[in-house]
Amino acid sequence: MLVSIVIPCYNSEQTIGKVVELAIEEFEKLKDYECEFVLVNDYSRDNTWKSIHALTEKYPNVKGINLAKNFGQHNAIMAGMNYAQGELILGMDDDMQNHPSQIPQFLDKMEEGYDIVFGVFKQRKFSWFKNLTGAVSRFLLWHLLDRPKDIQMSSFWCCRKYVRDEVVKYDGYNTFLQVLFFRTTHNIANIEIEHFEREVGTSNYNFKRGLKLFMSCLNFTVIPLRAATFFGTLFSAAGFIGAVIVFIRKLLNPAVAIGWSSLMCAMLVLFGICFLMLGIVGEYLGKLMLNVNKTPQYVIRDKENISEQTDNTDN
Repeated sequence: MLVSIVIPCYNSEQTIGKVVELAIEEFEKLKDYECEFVLVNDYSRDNTWKSIHALTEKYPNVKGINLAKNFGQHNAIMAGMNYAQGELILGMDDDMQNHPSQIPQFLDKMEEGYDIVFGVFKQRKFSWFKNLTGAVSRFLLWHLLDRPKDIQMSSFWCCRKYVRDEVVKYDGYNTFLQVLFFRTTHNIANIEIEHFEREVGTSNYNFKRGLKLFMSCLNFTVIPLRAATFFGTLFSAAGFIGAVIVFIRKLLNPAVAIGWSSLMCAMLVLFGICFLMLGIVGEYLGKLMLNVNKTPQYVIRDKENISEQTDNTDN
């Protein structure tokens, strides 16, 4: 069975070769599986594309895609999935923290009949800040998205070809891959895997990139809009009740002074909520405009080891 390994690459010239070679070594131990690689260079600032080009020349089962600008990790994965030919598609990172030695565990779990398997790290070896923001993000996404109970998502996953076929139909600009998985099937499992230390450099995900990825989930849920309706109704009712109380107190005791401090606090809270909800609505409108204007999900500049027969996309 052919397994396609899709890897988005960004500033990974020192690690991507090792990832590919170690993965090949793992598949040499497996009797019933063979592999191909789809390496997507997301407009790296170093010589990552040269490293990918060298790998395509050395290994005929390595495909290379070079994007015309930085589209983001999930868009890069979507580009690679369009050229994956395997019955199983495995997604992993390029920094050796998603280690190739963990691949057999995914294949064993898929043999149990699951459509998607996510790897869950026994111990997350990120910085404290990334662990903190990741925990907050996971908590919010848990309540925003429709997904199976107790299933955790990660950037190390494996899915079946029919799931890939459904996922690549999505052509919107803002992509959140795991949400597209949840829209396709709930026959999903987790496995515990080791999380390895980063061998070179630091994470390419800063707070801005992480926030942008998190906000892309708004494409797939209306819960924030419902929350805006709820809070609008709640604070309108509270304001009306407060106005009635003030009016009655004034009638009963005309000497009562209206508190400036309490008035300012109430205004700041209410206006803060209003602007927050306006921002959420604006985010939805902005994403809608990007999709209406046909903003490309990705643009491919160069391809290596990809024939016209394996070209599954018109992007």
